[in-house]
Amino acid sequence: MIADWLTSLGLGAAKPALAALVLPPASLLALAFAGALLARSRPRTGPWLAGVACAAAWLASCTGAAHWAENHWLDEPPALDAAQRGALRVRAAAGAPIAIVVLGGGLTGPAPEYGEYNLASPSLGRLRYAIWLARQTGLPIAASGGRGWSRPDPAAPPEAALMAEIAQADWGMPLRWTETASHDTHENAIDTLALLRPAGIRELVVVTHGLHMPRALREFRAAAVASAGSAPAAASVAITAAPMGQPGRDGFNLLDWFPSGEGALRMHEVLHEVLAGIGDAR
Repeated sequence: MIADWLTSLGLGAAKPALAALVLPPASLLALAFAGALLARSRPRTGPWLAGVACAAAWLASCTGAAHWAENHWLDEPPALDAAQRGALRVRAAAGAPIAIVVLGGGLTGPAPEYGEYNLASPSLGRLRYAIWLARQTGLPIAASGGRGWSRPDPAAPPEAALMAEIAQADWGMPLRWTETASHDTHENAIDTLALLRPAGIRELVVVTHGLHMPRALREFRAAAVASAGSAPAAASVAITAAPMGQPGRDGFNLLDWFPSGEGALRMHEVLHEVLAGIGDAR
């Protein structure tokens, strides 16, 4: 993937800035500005560009368009159902070497109300679901996340460490493992496999948002194959998807096709995943 290629060149820290320039709203604002500049010298092309940019900006801010793009452009697996959770519970009770792996989704802060860093909403949502799933199945939890490329502040705690702290303090749920060195999904996969394979874990139930899950699955499955090397098939690690935060099926709602902050954020996240997957040949 392009993101992994940038990381291999030592440009991982530049990924957030490059993504911000390529994705809406910056890219569409630039297109509209270019159209305005061309309006006098190119009286047909300039206004056309500006109009396309405005129409695209409208759609890029609509929840309905974001959900349509998510459903058609991202190959998201469905959420675990009751039968699948029950099967995991039976296997966990039998001692199967399975672990839930929850991926970090960012930090905020230092938050004035806490006087310290806090988990961003995506991280909190993933952690809550991982804890709920652990209670449903009896499986132990591993948290994966260091300091993301967008937050290089050395004073910021690793996301996994903060997840473990909040899980214990707020939910009374201890996390069995924490992987605190990774910067992105690619490193989440590599470092988590390096942590859990020696512990004898042979199946990972990966928890992340549905729109992030296709990329997470590609990375974890590739890392599982790479880490297995010449090991026998019995030592391979299976990857199971446990997505959360997927859009519901509420039918048509006219307001979903009007611009909103929620719609703009959702579309930005969808397009970020589309961009991150470009060039992925796995």
